[in-house]
Amino acid sequence: MPDFLKITVEDYVATVQMNRPPVNAQHTPFREEIIAAFDGFSDRDDVRVAILTGFGSMFSAGADMKARPQSGEPGEYWAFNRYVREMFNAIHECAKPVIAAVNGPALGAGFGLVAACDIILASDNAVFGMPEIDIGLMGGATMLQEFFGKSRARRMFFTGWRVPAEELYRTGVIECAVPLEQLMPEAMKIAADIASKSPLAMRYAKQSMNVTMHMPPRDAYRFEQGMTVALSKSEDAREAREAFFEKRKPVWKGR
Repeated sequence: MPDFLKITVEDYVATVQMNRPPVNAQHTPFREEIIAAFDGFSDRDDVRVAILTGFGSMFSAGADMKARPQSGEPGEYWAFNRYVREMFNAIHECAKPVIAAVNGPALGAGFGLVAACDIILASDNAVFGMPEIDIGLMGGATMLQEFFGKSRARRMFFTGWRVPAEELYRTGVIECAVPLEQLMPEAMKIAADIASKSPLAMRYAKQSMNVTMHMPPRDAYRFEQGMTVALSKSEDAREAREAFFEKRKPVWKGR
């Protein structure tokens, strides 16, 4: 059983609640559980979409400062950083879409967890930031520049400014900023919509998004068209066409 995560699966939706009180600070065992959970979702037929959230009113305050490398042993910091990267990669590379339901502050590596997700919703008590500069460190430039323009990203990076969820909703960075009690119902609505689609098409859709975001437009469109051709020959595509003409809901086989 996981020690720092509570995972439930219902109607093809996996809900992952981080549970390392008081602020879901991240250390290596915590990161190992995140990696194992999202790697596992890629192979689970009972999971079509995942929601990542936290208990109470805290998403994640980031790295556990008490668990940072201290001994000075050769290779210690490199190994530490590898776990940090792979935690984010496990979410980003998960074959199933991942929704962040940000139920409170998401700071530093906590913001990194959010950035690794596909769709972001937040409660109106949430704030987002990379405050490493306040403790004489730095980190997260790549993630900030993916989400924000030059001025906003650098202001956040250089000052540690914590941006309220409502500001990010106003500027179109996240999907909503709602009262905390409405957050999970909103996340579940989107998750249920995703779970209702062909699981094979959704797997291709996420792969297409992840790959094409780093490609020149001409190459990206060619890649996407190739995936569409492959999907068109699947049983799910045939079922979708038949269900459309027969005016019924499709029954997906995932192949």
